[in-house]
Amino acid sequence: MSPHATDQAVGTPPSAPEWYPTDENLLAPVLRPYKENCKYLLSAEVGTSAGHGTARCTFAIPESCYIDDTGHLNAVEVNICYNQMMYYLVAKSVQEGLMPGFASWTMEDYWRHQLPDILIARFGSNFRRPINPRSFSGEMTFLSITRRTPGGGNPMLFAETSYRYWDADGGRCDGEVTLAFVNVA
Repeated sequence: MSPHATDQAVGTPPSAPEWYPTDENLLAPVLRPYKENCKYLLSAEVGTSAGHGTARCTFAIPESCYIDDTGHLNAVEVNICYNQMMYYLVAKSVQEGLMPGFASWTMEDYWRHQLPDILIARFGSNFRRPINPRSFSGEMTFLSITRRTPGGGNPMLFAETSYRYWDADGGRCDGEVTLAFVNVA
């Protein structure tokens, strides 16, 4: 980061847990950019947990969109599922005012930013035990959101997130992701 960059924490999310069940009217347009055989997210309960925006989700991958059946959740599908969880969590957070980093956003802002302006800056995965891709659960949490203005340029939001997946047979995977939200002036 430039020595002239500024970092500014973006508020503290509400601390009282409030959970929202899957909003089918929101889920469909959030998944619209995906090819039909890549819509893996089935449900997403969104709210706050310990003061952080969280999504608790269910997934099913009947058939991989890019490779023959491996019999387990693989790295590409972990990333696709993460994206779908994250897009839905951000959209629902904008809709319900759950995360201060997006407090000024409207739903129109979200749709404008969804694909071109939400970037994965770093993605890490730890595969602990193979996960059955036909039926599994996942959870992601926004740990922090920071507004930065690198070198006095355009402001960006950086979000530190964590995620995990599991299945009924003890399969599990977890990791951390840094997101960059650009063009948020």
